[in-house]
Amino acid sequence: MRMAPGSLRGRLLLAFTLGTSVALILCLILLYVLLVEQLNAALDEDLAERSHDVATAATRGDIGAAGRDPLAQLYADDGTLIIGSPPLARVRLLSVSEVRGLTGRRVVHRSLPPRGTPVRMLTRRIREGRVLAVAVPTRPMNVARSRLGWVLFLAAPTLVGVLALAAWGVIRAALGPVRRLTREAAAISSLDTGWRLPTVPGHDEIAELARTLEALLARLRVAFERERAFVDDASHELRGPIAVLRGQLELARATVGEHRQVDRLLGAALIETDRLTRLTDDLLLLARERAGTLLLRREPLDLLDLAVAEARRLEPVLGVRIGVTGDPAVVDADADRLCRLIANLVGNSAAAGARAVLLTIRRHPHQVTIEVADDGPGFPPDFVDSAFERFTRADTARTRGSAGAGLGLSIVRSIAAAHGGSVDARNGPPLGGAVIAVHLPV
Repeated sequence: MRMAPGSLRGRLLLAFTLGTSVALILCLILLYVLLVEQLNAALDEDLAERSHDVATAATRGDIGAAGRDPLAQLYADDGTLIIGSPPLARVRLLSVSEVRGLTGRRVVHRSLPPRGTPVRMLTRRIREGRVLAVAVPTRPMNVARSRLGWVLFLAAPTLVGVLALAAWGVIRAALGPVRRLTREAAAISSLDTGWRLPTVPGHDEIAELARTLEALLARLRVAFERERAFVDDASHELRGPIAVLRGQLELARATVGEHRQVDRLLGAALIETDRLTRLTDDLLLLARERAGTLLLRREPLDLLDLAVAEARRLEPVLGVRIGVTGDPAVVDADADRLCRLIANLVGNSAAAGARAVLLTIRRHPHQVTIEVADDGPGFPPDFVDSAFERFTRADTARTRGSAGAGLGLSIVRSIAAAHGGSVDARNGPPLGGAVIAVHLPV
């Protein structure tokens, strides 16, 4: 059976009430003990002063001082009562045996007959072997102590109740923003509604939580917009080659009798089919990398040898001069993926109008860098930060004659990330154009 409240507010209130009750009860007990001790100390101080006065007078020969004290008796060494206060005419404070056995000074409690009046008594020996007993009634103190106990007993639950109500108000005020945040967050059904979480003023933990959640929603909103833009761009890019392919096939069917025309149209259709296939493969590669399922066939590779072989293959195809320099560097990587990475980078330079490309392999203690530099116009200043985003091109046109779908550098980043590396872009030396550096872990 669950006894603790289910809500955080209830648990906080229960913990506060229990803790406050224990602390308050301990404080009240300590207060009661201290007050009782103070009362006893006051009685002892009064007894000490009276005993001192009577003993001093008796030493000087004035034994009648004991009779003038409110409650005092003076005894001889053998226990005989010499003189006492009138209220004690028929009552002895000390018995004969107690007088004879008394050594030093003592404070005792006693009940006096016949009514059992409680007294607090100080006994001591004075000169000439005499014994002096001085007493004070403790009934008033007992009554005061009893009343104090009842007052504290009745005050404890009242104070606990007041503190619990105050704690409830404080907890409710403190957790009120959390309830509002929860209600608003539950009402948000889609990130494109433009809804925002309520602002919590201040600099406490709740306000920081609200700002953190709002920042999280902003990041999710940006991610949602990017995904929506990705779908729109993918649809746009796929629509073009599909439409061209359909048109070429329809023309081929209409001119089935003209073999040359059919051959030309089917060739154009095959080109568009290849373009559509490449685009589909690129989208699939990006989707797998984003899902973390991009498969790599890792093996030890010398990046310098790989770059030289890829440069020889790409130079006649792309029509650019490709130079390779650097040091041998062996990494555990997928050869096909890295060939695709280099081909995309060199092809991107060729599409931008570069006539020369330089591949540089640099080895560092913990990573290897593949740097691809060209002598082209470089990246526009406002394009460097977004160069690796999907469907982004320096030329924003989306026509069929554009350089590509804008996925080449995105694929480069995905391949580098799949190998645990990173990529960055800049403009400048060694050739004065665009420079892209791919960093792979050793």
